[in-house]
Amino acid sequence: MKNILLKTLITCCIFSVAIITPGYCQSPKVYSIDAKTLVASKQKIKEGDKQAMTAYHNLVKAADKSLTVGPFSVMNKVQTPPSGDKHDYMSLAPYFWPNPNTPNGLPYVNKDGEITPEVKDFKDKDDMVKMCSTVEILSLAYYFSGDEKYAERCALLIRTWFISPDTKMNPNVKYGQAVKGLNEGRKEGVLETRGFSKVVDAIGLLKGSKSWTTNDQQAMQTWIGEFLTWIQTDKIGVAEMNATNNHGTWFDAQRLSYALFLGKHDLANEICKNAITRLDKQMDEFGTFPRELARTKSLGYSFFNINAFFQIAVLAEKTDVDLWKEVTPSGKSLRKAIEALAPYFSKEKEWTGKQIEPYNLAGEIPLFYLASVKYNHPEYLKAIANQKTPAMESDWKQLIFGFIKQN
Repeated sequence: MKNILLKTLITCCIFSVAIITPGYCQSPKVYSIDAKTLVASKQKIKEGDKQAMTAYHNLVKAADKSLTVGPFSVMNKVQTPPSGDKHDYMSLAPYFWPNPNTPNGLPYVNKDGEITPEVKDFKDKDDMVKMCSTVEILSLAYYFSGDEKYAERCALLIRTWFISPDTKMNPNVKYGQAVKGLNEGRKEGVLETRGFSKVVDAIGLLKGSKSWTTNDQQAMQTWIGEFLTWIQTDKIGVAEMNATNNHGTWFDAQRLSYALFLGKHDLANEICKNAITRLDKQMDEFGTFPRELARTKSLGYSFFNINAFFQIAVLAEKTDVDLWKEVTPSGKSLRKAIEALAPYFSKEKEWTGKQIEPYNLAGEIPLFYLASVKYNHPEYLKAIANQKTPAMESDWKQLIFGFIKQN
């Protein structure tokens, strides 16, 4: 009985903090996330909705664990980039292995879809992924709870990676995805920074926190501005922009996030129009993407690409372009793309393309939930119901993409 009373008291205290937080249900300034969904989730928590409460408590648990994670820095790696400056990000191309036909193993050769264990020896990529995901959790926990401890830790992680002179990353990835014996870095390295969109959203969620200062905001605007300039003007960035597969799509997704963050609305509109052209060129008449179908993980890369296009569409809601309704001159559209993949998500059809490892279709629940909302497609909800598990029904990520009614 005492435990029940204690839990009730703790819950009431959490609600009290959240309810008295200034602007409790105001719309946050986020870009890759639907702000309306966040506001709705916050209201559900306030009202004590059972499903929302479960997701919220799981978010808080994840955030509490995150309070001791990091901070991360490019300075933590053992290797020194070719520039001699450890502030430069560096990573290895994941699908390149030692050459079995040369004495020294150089140059490395491609084994598409097979990740070389050497990538783990270069910490920057792994640390960057951890930083982005931890920042996402902490910022959401602050937004939903109003507890300053989450904002304080989140701000520390962002400052350490991007701002503090002794630990910050230089705004480039010229040494990303290097291939030993061939180059010091490749255009594909730009793909690895797509998680920075989570950081941009986290900054919006920190608004109102005493832990995130005006100087922090200005420093991040400067950093993102310099990085945006680099990816749009450096030969590595330009080459990635011209990529005709998922790399080009994710390039548009992340630079659109940066453009919106910086208030560059003309550029944002231009990027959206470029994405429409990209969709028209990448997709075939069946709604599939031939460049992705040619991969050894063709199902995974097909979903990877459509996820990028959907993220662009969400971002585009802050522009003058509606990608959800857009149909290209040759009849290509996001609706056609998701309809092409739907039978494989629902398991009505078996994937016949090459897929060298099992693919977790349940990971695409947020994608099809979004599609069901945007295209008023109840059949997708039925397919989702077949993929769901009890663990998914309590997943904190529902606070971001919305709550699917339990059966």
